[in-house]
Amino acid sequence: MNNPIIRSMKPTPQGWPRISSGIYYRDASKMITWLCDAFGFVLRLKVDGDVTNGEVSVVHSELTYGEGLVMVGSEKYGPKAAFGVNCQSPASVGANTQTMLLFVDDVDKHCEQARSAGAIIVDEPRVHDYGADYWADRSYGALDPEGHLWWFTQRLREPPAPQ
Repeated sequence: MNNPIIRSMKPTPQGWPRISSGIYYRDASKMITWLCDAFGFVLRLKVDGDVTNGEVSVVHSELTYGEGLVMVGSEKYGPKAAFGVNCQSPASVGANTQTMLLFVDDVDKHCEQARSAGAIIVDEPRVHDYGADYWADRSYGALDPEGHLWWFTQRLREPPAPQ
């Protein structure tokens, strides 16, 4: 790759991947616990904010999965919008706006754990084979209780090495 920005990249801060994502929930505290129980995330940091209608908002949190990281926070919209940008759960906007993909060691076992915790399995575990020149994965898709779409995949075959 001949991009000068990429060639001159410095190491990331300790414990941070090169890219991570932030997602928003109506009830972020409840969903952080659910994500840990259902999908196997580990809570690394949680910063609570204001109490509204008896619920504590989550200003910032960090959930890890292996070397991956996702930040989870409470919705921010209207006068509390983040930098003037509404940040809402799919449950509030009526649509999923992003998909998260995680590699797991045993997709079938992971799916059963997620299903047991109440995830809606939208695509049962199955093989996605992209042909001999590419890779093959066994994957499933799940919706969390607020409507974020998650994909979990297990690599079955790597692509052949370039010649």
